[in-house]
Amino acid sequence: MSFAHRVAAKRLAFLRPSRTLFTSSTPRSPARTALYATVFTVSAGLFAVYYFDARSALHRYVLNPLLRNTTDAESAHKFALKVLKSGLAPRDPLPDDKRLAVRLWDQEISNPVGLAAGFDKEGEAIDGLYNLGFSWVEIGSVTPNPQPGNPKPRVFRLTEDEALINRYGFPSQGHLSVLGRVRGRLPSFLPSTDTASLRPNSILAVNLGKNKTSPVESIDDYIKGVRAFGPYSDVLVVNVSSPNTPGLRGLQNKELLEKLLNGVIQARNELPVSAITAKRPKLLLKIAPDLDEAQLSDIANVVQKSGIDGVIVSNTTIERPKTLKSPNKGETGGLSGAILKPIALDTLRTLRGLLPSSIPIIGCGGIRSGADALEYAKAGACMVQVFTGFTYEGVGNCRRIKDELVQELAKQGTTWQAVVNEAVDGLSAKEKPTTVDSAVKQLMHEARELEGLLNQLEEKISQ
Repeated sequence: MSFAHRVAAKRLAFLRPSRTLFTSSTPRSPARTALYATVFTVSAGLFAVYYFDARSALHRYVLNPLLRNTTDAESAHKFALKVLKSGLAPRDPLPDDKRLAVRLWDQEISNPVGLAAGFDKEGEAIDGLYNLGFSWVEIGSVTPNPQPGNPKPRVFRLTEDEALINRYGFPSQGHLSVLGRVRGRLPSFLPSTDTASLRPNSILAVNLGKNKTSPVESIDDYIKGVRAFGPYSDVLVVNVSSPNTPGLRGLQNKELLEKLLNGVIQARNELPVSAITAKRPKLLLKIAPDLDEAQLSDIANVVQKSGIDGVIVSNTTIERPKTLKSPNKGETGGLSGAILKPIALDTLRTLRGLLPSSIPIIGCGGIRSGADALEYAKAGACMVQVFTGFTYEGVGNCRRIKDELVQELAKQGTTWQAVVNEAVDGLSAKEKPTTVDSAVKQLMHEARELEGLLNQLEEKISQ
């Protein structure tokens, strides 16, 4: 080896790091290894407990804002559904306070807070949503045939106004696909249950829409929806109020609405009793907030005559209040969020005064707090539904509303049902009592008819 090579080798040996700098001269003790493993396990466990609690500030102030600020509205929506579907989503860890119990039709429901249609359109995350504390989960809108909906972008955040504008246009995978998921939830051996939700004191609702290519005045799509989902749901919602399907809101007109409601009620009554609940589903009508008093009067008249089981007030609005600040306020579509609350409440109060107390109304629009929900109860709504507030506040929104409601109800020394009963009794249209005169007139009318029948019978006998 030459002199130059020997010098280079010595330099390399000098520069090569000693193994003692990076390795311990003594092996790590088992006690220290166990301690590190314990600390890691406890830390991971505590984080898991914190993450899986829907009340954690992590969701409201970190994860949800991060998702909202890094993705567009529709992508964030899809991501949230995937998490809820996966079983790795947070949960509401607390039972519902007895003050929140609701009596609706012949069923007791654990709390008055439901999720409106539009969030889980395809029935992908039903159980994940129940786990967040909702007592009413409404999937859809579902159309008979698959359709893509309107072109993207079709959902817009109005962050400054805590609102959304959407023009989805009923994107749907169709009856067969959604029905497969709903039926897929059912266990091999059906448990004894009073509800298709398979959850105690809860409701599963399916929102029915119609295909864009169907004739505007046709009711066939709704009839198909009743027949497909009736055996697997507690409630079917007839949606004639989306502003994003051309001509759909025209079905709120008196003549068309009469035909529609009579048709779906007949289809429901012809269903076999559900193997799950031993009942047939209730039928509700979902209306728009953009109706004047004359239109609401016509709707109330049709609702009473048809025998429909209730009304949801309301869908999104096409109005654009002057107070809107967001640059997206000019987008076409239905507006929802805090700005919708006064509009929906006005519609609710008007309709409540036109319907008897026997027909329940469910309130929807701009609800983000317990105070908002209580305002709807005092206007005559038996339950409320949320959507936009849930998307802004995240998974803890339902639990926060319920906690705030319990605090306010306890302060007032009352219950949700008591507030609702007082409002409904005081605000509903009064049933006209049968007077003595009208009863006498009815008897006379029937006597004349009977006399005519006897005369006809006497003529036939004499012949």
